[in-house]
Amino acid sequence: MPTNGSRDDEVERLKGLDATEYEDHRKPDGTGWVTMADPEGNLFCVERSATERV
Repeated sequence: MPTNGSRDDEVERLKGLDATEYEDHRKPDGTGWVTMADPEGNLFCVERSATERV
């Protein structure tokens, strides 16, 4: 979970580190998460930051 910036900012930052989007579970109301894969294929999720959940 990102501590600074938004979930979407973190997804873009991770893509710059060669992670790929595996599944997108973001919803129009801003909830949800993104499942990503690191370069070795390990899956992990990126949730909204604490400030986005307020």
